[in-house]
Amino acid sequence: MKSKAVISMTTGLEDPEKVTVAFLVALGAAEHERSTLIFLTKEAVRLAMQGVAVGTACEGCPGLPELAKRFEAAGGTYLACPICFNAKQLDEAMLVNNATLGGTIPMWEWIGDEPATTFSY
Repeated sequence: MKSKAVISMTTGLEDPEKVTVAFLVALGAAEHERSTLIFLTKEAVRLAMQGVAVGTACEGCPGLPELAKRFEAAGGTYLACPICFNAKQLDEAMLVNNATLGGTIPMWEWIGDEPATTFSY
């Protein structure tokens, strides 16, 4: 059985290269049939909003919309910190289809007693 993957992101579009790398790591896990969760905090919560994950970080880099679409198609999900989300006065109705609000307890519940590989960006 493959372990789960949790990618913790605090960085948003203020550092698009870091976001791209995080998406590539998450996508690699999800497309290799690992249950994959991106846990979003701080500025990264905006990435769970429709129309935010846009642009291309660098020449030759895949575009963020393409990465986000592939992540969803591979079954990847986002868990956005509700404290960070609400502090930014964001609209929950604008979350992408594979995103929900939830903090550390829902993250630990998602992991459960199974092993999980973690990355942090």
